[in-house]
Amino acid sequence: MTFILVLQWPAVSEADYDLLLSMEDRLEAEFDEAYGYVDGHDFGSGEMNIFVHTDSPIDAFRNAESALGGVPGWATVRAAYRPADGDDYTVVWPANLQEFSVS
Repeated sequence: MTFILVLQWPAVSEADYDLLLSMEDRLEAEFDEAYGYVDGHDFGSGEMNIFVHTDSPIDAFRNAESALGGVPGWATVRAAYRPADGDDYTVVWPANLQEFSVS
């Protein structure tokens, strides 16, 4: 896979961590393998992330949105991707987001 798509949310509580695990489980169950695979999560520094390895980051994001769009936490998602061997992120969502990083 040539890219890593990161789905990111603000996080500060144990309830946020439980939501992250629930979303990751749901995404793994519903993610179309044609777009890549879910490769875990991290939690800390005020954020939580789910990582997706993919060759098609925009299609992978749309597939994730289809799987998670009804989850209450989805509304605050930020998403970006970077080359698997790189550090510079390209923002996917929201369109007006200027900077993206993973702590």
